[in-house]
Amino acid sequence: MSFYRSSLVQIIILGFLCFCCPGMFNALNGMGGGGKINDSTASIANTALYACFAIFGLMSGAVHNILGPRLSLLFGGLCYTIYVGSFLAYNHTETPAFNIAAGALLGIGAALLWTAQGAIMMAYPTERQKGRFIAIFWIIFNLGGVMGGFIPFALNFHTGIGEGAPATSGVSDATYIAFMTVMTFGALLSLLLLPPQLVSREDGSPVIIKQAPAWQHEAHRVLALFRDPTMLLLLPIFLSSNWFYSYQFNGVNGFVFNLRTRGLNNVIYWGAQMVGATILGRFLDTPNLRRAVRATYSLIAIALLFTAVWAGGLVFQLRYSRHDQPFNWDFTQSSRVSGPIILYSLYGLLDAALQTWCYWVMGASTNDTGRLALYAGFYKGIQSAGGALSWGIDWVGVDYPIQLIISWALFTLALPSAYLVAKRLTDTNITEGESNQATTTSTLSTSEKSKDFYT
Repeated sequence: MSFYRSSLVQIIILGFLCFCCPGMFNALNGMGGGGKINDSTASIANTALYACFAIFGLMSGAVHNILGPRLSLLFGGLCYTIYVGSFLAYNHTETPAFNIAAGALLGIGAALLWTAQGAIMMAYPTERQKGRFIAIFWIIFNLGGVMGGFIPFALNFHTGIGEGAPATSGVSDATYIAFMTVMTFGALLSLLLLPPQLVSREDGSPVIIKQAPAWQHEAHRVLALFRDPTMLLLLPIFLSSNWFYSYQFNGVNGFVFNLRTRGLNNVIYWGAQMVGATILGRFLDTPNLRRAVRATYSLIAIALLFTAVWAGGLVFQLRYSRHDQPFNWDFTQSSRVSGPIILYSLYGLLDAALQTWCYWVMGASTNDTGRLALYAGFYKGIQSAGGALSWGIDWVGVDYPIQLIISWALFTLALPSAYLVAKRLTDTNITEGESNQATTTSTLSTSEKSKDFYT
């Protein structure tokens, strides 16, 4: 039982939950148009999703601190199932209302799920293991995108092949049903997670959970985030961190490749994310460098690679616009697709590296689990505001080269303020109040601990 209570085991369970829910969502969304015939409807649904995510995400840290992680994860996971069900319904009705409503509902559910995920991932490891735990989670989570990419690749292997075939062929009902089954299973995995105060870190220290405060107090803490210097300085990079999804999924994968190759590209894209998170996570836990130095060096490396990759992306993007006929390229046409597929994989690697950096910096800023939940909600809220705007831009028909330039410019403009946060990091937060309670908390009985747990 002590092994089951370890923070690593709990992170692995959380990883597989996200493997099944947002991991599969990423695989489906990454096909461009959610795998449907009409990608405009998918863009509207994504706009509704990210708009609700942005609004509720700012409050989700407070809601999570009252409901607790298990209820938050269970509700959020089931919302993913409903969302994919709306795509299945659209295949038969071609009526977008349910699709859009389900997107809005998922915005609320995903905000709770990702807030709980962020709080657990940042709070459970020791200070020296935060990069490792983020990488472990990111590998398992993105394995969902990899496996999810194989589902449409296999089930639609003979769909939309050849120069004359439509690049926007829709996926089969069986594909959506397979996704829904996996997502439902993932949501139920939340019931296997232990209450945080029953979890033990690898150094033997407990995870300190304070009594859930009244909602009025939590609301005040949410508003205080907009006066928090760390959050304000990180806001621009949070905004840019998922902005590029609409361009990459619709403007590159959805436009350039046929259906089965889009599924294969998902395997490569999310697989590259596993590599990016692993490399950066290992570096961020380097013991012989101060945390401020690690944060600064890694930010510089991400900035240089981002510039190089997106410069290459611009060169390729200048070959077409959204008003052209989709290329409908197949993976068997190696002379055509090898370069664009490598480019697409590097987009995925950079996405993981950037998000790993954001999570690690937030985790290095505090050890307080309640504050980390608020930070995670703020991060996902701002990130989703960027997502809502970018999917809205795609929906109204902004040309792909302009979308690329906006994505690139937003990240570049966010670098100075992110650097200011990086250089101000301290080497430990061990003096914070919650760490002083460790000895007292570890002596509590299981029943006493459970009184303070929000289910």
